[in-house]
Amino acid sequence: MAIVDDLTNETDRILNQQWSLRDGSVVPTTETVLLAGGGVKLTPVMLYADLADSTLLASNFNRQVASKVIKAFLSAACRIIRYNGGDIRSFDGDRVMGVFLGERMHTKAALTALQINYAVIYVLRPKIEAKYPALAEGGYRLNHAVGIDKSEVLVTRSGIRDNNDLIWVGRSPNIAAKLAAIRQGHITSFMTKSVYDLLAEDGKIAHDGASMWDQGNWNNAPLDDVKIIYQSSWWKKPK
Repeated sequence: MAIVDDLTNETDRILNQQWSLRDGSVVPTTETVLLAGGGVKLTPVMLYADLADSTLLASNFNRQVASKVIKAFLSAACRIIRYNGGDIRSFDGDRVMGVFLGERMHTKAALTALQINYAVIYVLRPKIEAKYPALAEGGYRLNHAVGIDKSEVLVTRSGIRDNNDLIWVGRSPNIAAKLAAIRQGHITSFMTKSVYDLLAEDGKIAHDGASMWDQGNWNNAPLDDVKIIYQSSWWKKPK
């Protein structure tokens, strides 16, 4: 019964613990948030980049090849997130979470999405198809989606000593992840109205004056206030 006693005592301790919350101005790390009752309040822009059809990739093809494809996608997404001033805080299989704070955070996240689309179309997909033609022959084509939202979040640490990580509690991490799971053909970038409304012109308008984002309806939206979204098939080459 020792483990049951441990679970009972730890649950009581967590539920009755007094928390020490603070407002944050930078993206926290595990070193800056206490495991016992620590928390940071932020209002960041959250971005998820998600590789499509990874189950097909992992199930039907050589695992080493599948791992290389996933690794190449995540590496590219991470480099572009960092290039635009975002912080990387979570990996979940075939997707990565980026966090943007501060000046132009909405626009930086939007540009990240469009630049990831460029990387997929003009770098990753052609190189992967040239190296591993069996993927296309077997019905796999590299695709992805990026989801972006903004809201207040509470960042805490969860787990046990030496085995813990940050958790992000709020609307935006959940909505961004769900948007990144949308599969809509050549449309690969999705954001909520709360992000779109605060975009600078370079994140919204192309050099020829065309709008890079179209308004759409999210039919399966989990919340009423995110039913209106903005979506894009555009790409932007990183400068």
